[in-house]
Amino acid sequence: MKSVSRIDELLADVEAHLKDGVLQVKEASEKGRPIVGTYCTFAPWELITAAGAIPATLCARGEDPITAAEEHLPRNLCPLIKSSYGYALTDKCPYFHFCDMVIAESTCDGKKKMYELMSRMKPLHLMMLPQTAEGDVARSAWRSELDRLKARLEDAFSVTIDDEAISKRIALRNRERMALNSLWELSRLDPPAITGREQFLISEYCEFHFHKEELVPWLGNLVYQIREAYDQGERRVGKDAPRILITGCPLGGAQKVIHAIEDAGAVVVCYENCGGVKELGFLVDEDRPPMEALTDKYLNVGCSVMTPNTSRMDNLKNLIESYNVDGVVEVVLQACHTYAVETYEVRELVRSTGRPYMSVETDYSKSDIGQLATRIGAFLEML
Repeated sequence: MKSVSRIDELLADVEAHLKDGVLQVKEASEKGRPIVGTYCTFAPWELITAAGAIPATLCARGEDPITAAEEHLPRNLCPLIKSSYGYALTDKCPYFHFCDMVIAESTCDGKKKMYELMSRMKPLHLMMLPQTAEGDVARSAWRSELDRLKARLEDAFSVTIDDEAISKRIALRNRERMALNSLWELSRLDPPAITGREQFLISEYCEFHFHKEELVPWLGNLVYQIREAYDQGERRVGKDAPRILITGCPLGGAQKVIHAIEDAGAVVVCYENCGGVKELGFLVDEDRPPMEALTDKYLNVGCSVMTPNTSRMDNLKNLIESYNVDGVVEVVLQACHTYAVETYEVRELVRSTGRPYMSVETDYSKSDIGQLATRIGAFLEML
């Protein structure tokens, strides 16, 4: 019988509680606490919680509801948009079911138009995102959007959001970001203390844990125990496993890419995606007026809709070095034009560091699993 290691036990406990967030949101809703659904890292967590609401990431990772979505949406739309809409349309997402409002964002034309249809199901607030992070005009426009959202939240939930409340939520979210950074630090070790799948599992648990005051110390203790097991000699990754950074579109519905990489003997050490380092890797400045600090923080998220997307390129270059990666895999969801076009610049950047690069275009189906395994296996042989 295979022995169970200390880290196995810790991860089994995380997996056992992965769905606890549904119950947390249900209980909060039944007690009258507002639930605000979000889809994107541009939705300012701090502002929503300062209104007394719970921000919940809405379902967008499954293939099953896409068929229903295609009754209203074109088939050649990206799978993330169709999945988001399909979950809402079929009422298969518990977070959408319980939410009182959806905060959406104009990160692409497809999502923007889809939200028009979604607004028939729930009250929806669309944040108009500037197309660039550069210049006073863009910054002023984004600040106006944060002010407009603040007013909408105050009106919807009959509350007043003051600077003191926002500052407290900024401090809490920063503590969570720092705790997540300590988790990601485990992958800077050589070899990493945990696999990329395990890092993704823990990150997902944190995303759907809505009692952040409890989560932060819990995560700190988990990281401490994993590091202690590592220091005592427990190894889960081979010394020679190639170290891979994944960048590109959100990975929630395309985790098959992670599996293909790690099944072929490599390890994912860093996720430069939404839900990974792209937003959560950067703190909000707690020494500035809170609305000003939130404006700059979220405007500088390195999303491919920004032109130029300097933040993403600078961050990528830093991550490639600091995680000592051997290669970069970029994931592009079908019909995501901005990330698809940006692959050229990312490829140039990665190759300028002397590392190999590959781009994979995929969707949420299982039809390309074999092809992904073949292509990624060939890529890893180059490392």
